[in-house]
Amino acid sequence: MPGFTVTFCLFLFITTLYFLVKIKSVLKNRSELKRIPSPEEKNFIGGNCAHLQTSLDATFKTLREWAKQYYPIYILTILHLIVPSMLHPDDFELVLSNPKHMEKSDVYNVLHGWLGNGLLTSNGQKWLTRRRILTPAFHFSILQQFVEIFNNQIDDLVKTFGQLCDQVYISVDNYIAQFTLKTIAETAMGTKMEFIHQKEKEYRQANIDVAQIAAFRMFNSWFVNSFLNLFSPKYLEEKKAIKTLHNVTRNIIAKRTQAIEKLPYTPDNHEVYKGRKRLAMLDLLLAAKKEEKGIDDKGICEEVDTFMFEGHDTTASALSFSLMLIACHKNVQDLIVEEIEAVLGDLAKKPTLNDLQQMKYLERVLKEVLRLYPSVSLISRKLGEELVTASGYKLPKNTIVHLHIYDLHHNPEFFPDPEKFDPDRFLPENTKNRHPFAYLPFSAGPRNCIGQKFAMLELKAALCGILSKYVLEPVDTPDTITLLVDIVIRTKDKIKVKFVPRF
Repeated sequence: MPGFTVTFCLFLFITTLYFLVKIKSVLKNRSELKRIPSPEEKNFIGGNCAHLQTSLDATFKTLREWAKQYYPIYILTILHLIVPSMLHPDDFELVLSNPKHMEKSDVYNVLHGWLGNGLLTSNGQKWLTRRRILTPAFHFSILQQFVEIFNNQIDDLVKTFGQLCDQVYISVDNYIAQFTLKTIAETAMGTKMEFIHQKEKEYRQANIDVAQIAAFRMFNSWFVNSFLNLFSPKYLEEKKAIKTLHNVTRNIIAKRTQAIEKLPYTPDNHEVYKGRKRLAMLDLLLAAKKEEKGIDDKGICEEVDTFMFEGHDTTASALSFSLMLIACHKNVQDLIVEEIEAVLGDLAKKPTLNDLQQMKYLERVLKEVLRLYPSVSLISRKLGEELVTASGYKLPKNTIVHLHIYDLHHNPEFFPDPEKFDPDRFLPENTKNRHPFAYLPFSAGPRNCIGQKFAMLELKAALCGILSKYVLEPVDTPDTITLLVDIVIRTKDKIKVKFVPRF
């Protein structure tokens, strides 16, 4: 075992050195942060995060228990790190509404191997430049032209469910993920993805693996550092999964680049070619590169990786939970179908953008789904200046803070009987006096989700297509699923729903 001994000693030496480099700034802030309530520390090295270095479902459960016990704020500790965890909307507002707190924290380093410095993970001028390039890709006039793609991809999904609906139930997750993956590729990237089944499974599994390894690194915080991560037991697994993901996205970029090289380029209106009604996000990136407006080949890869992940995984999560909850609440399902029929006049008709915007009850249903199961349950920031929390704790500049969106959404002060599924929470009369930062499924402030309108339209179109063809019956319920800590909220096992043909 001499090789193991040398490796372990090297890891211990580097970890100690890293700790000593950081300790000066830590000691300065430690006494102030230590005033904040804290779960008991398990040991010196692991702090109270040692309680979280277990299974992903047990970690999720522990975080929920701590949120109730230490509300409205508590600290996570590990090695030299002390991280306040915020739970009250007043503190969310203090952080997210202040442009001085826009910088993503070091926690996002766990995604750099996969997403580089894309819009999700970048900071400063790079983030601002990328945001300006990408914002036009989600303009109303562009989204209007994507609805046809949503409808076509939903037709394929509905046909797949039709082939399986004689089964006792369908495990929906993989089918939904394939739908959202193809949709983001054809809309934002302008590229159709015709998956070989095995390749699709490999991409999806690699996506899950990288996200779960990222969660592992977050709660074993020495592995957040890219160098120390070389010693992680999951390092090689992470590299293999990232390679699989990058192979797919590099292929998308290559296919789109080859396609547009054959067509005329018109810089006057930022279109990469003439005659195309849709303006794909990838086209904007390629145009910005051609015009030398702050992005290169590496930057294009970073943004495609980012939007392939964010544009399919978060929406897939929301749609899977939607199907489960709608199946569990027949009265809600009946009201959705009534609204679809009232707006479209015929369940066989495909919705337009205007039709989808008229479906206010369906929108309330989706908002309630995202309250109960926010696709991203936690975000993190580095404070750009000293902040005094609503409960009076002073947080020094450069403090890393976690904002727990899941616990925010389950706060009985703002959502009475929080585990109950009730779309009427989002009736205008029920929202007008609610704290503006009590509900944040797409974050808030300058770094809110750029694709939130895209996501809501896709979710509406998908449910229109599915519910026009099928009656959903419950198999899984909120009581039978087990949630995991992850970059995107997931269940331990696949979500199961029964599909019955409507006609």
